Amino acid sequence: MKRFFVIVLIVGAVYMGTYIWLRKSCVERWDRDGHNYVMFPQSRLVYYVYRPLTYVDAHLTGMRFHIGPYH
Repeated sequence: MKRFFVIVLIVGAVYMGTYIWLRKSCVERWDRDGHNYVMFPQSRLVYYVYRPLTYVDAHLTGMRFHIGPYH
């Protein structure tokens, strides 16, 4: 049972770490509205994998999110 919890903690830490890296490296400021957005790659899979964290992030920081470049 202890091994299971260790694996869950490691997977959770990797999940959080990769989200933080993505959030820090993919932020754009839009001139249209003056807000910062995290621009997810044009992969809906990546967007939906991190979607639960985006709800918490948006609530705590006011950050906005978008899939792919906006044209």
